[in-house]
Amino acid sequence: MANAPFLILEAGKPVPELRRHGDFPHWIRVAAGLHRDEAVVVDLQAGDPLPTTDAFAGVIVSGSGAMVSEREPWSEAAAKWLGSAARAGMPVFGICYGHQLLAHGLGGEVGDNPRGREMGTVEVELLPAASDDLLLQPLPARFGAQLTHQQTVLRLPEDAVVLARSAGDEFQVFRWGTSAWGVQFHPEFSATHMRGYIRARKVPLQREGFDTAAMLAAVSAAPEARRVMQRFVHHARAGGALAGGATAVSGAAL
Repeated sequence: MANAPFLILEAGKPVPELRRHGDFPHWIRVAAGLHRDEAVVVDLQAGDPLPTTDAFAGVIVSGSGAMVSEREPWSEAAAKWLGSAARAGMPVFGICYGHQLLAHGLGGEVGDNPRGREMGTVEVELLPAASDDLLLQPLPARFGAQLTHQQTVLRLPEDAVVLARSAGDEFQVFRWGTSAWGVQFHPEFSATHMRGYIRARKVPLQREGFDTAAMLAAVSAAPEARRVMQRFVHHARAGGALAGGATAVSGAAL
């Protein structure tokens, strides 16, 4: 599938203050090194139909301001589609909401993070299982990543492998099978995006006891986190352990 485009499932929109910088699919394309004609976007909340997967090299699922636990019809349909796609061997990469949606679609549990909100440039720690992972193996044992979430994966799907954690989330990264990954962090966020989210959430953050000035000062670039998604794109195109020639999953069949 070297020449096939990637499918980007758009699960939501950025905060209004950052929409002048584009939407999530644009941020994902830029961070992943994809040209516009190398990606096809499906807007889940708008009700765009979910396509078959046979024309795509892989699937990337965006973040969202929605909550997986609310089980909106569009979200539940996408979760079912994602679970089927992953089981068929389609390369899948879920970001934040997409990470949680993938876990839910594969039988895991998602809900409010018992450790509270996690936001800012946060240190992610690789676990031993990452030592031979296609996406994480070359990374340093600890690296910075941009994070903003209130919900989390509470219980992983059966047979999922935890690859990384942070102080606020035990399941920062997981892999299911040989070709599906979920990352709670945002590899598509630049430092500008992260600062914009902190400013947009200033009131609830301060109400929860966060020092927003300190959070803003601590924001930095997170190139290693971005590299994870770039490696997904590379390996999905190259094949290898990723099942790029998997059986197609039909949206109509779900």
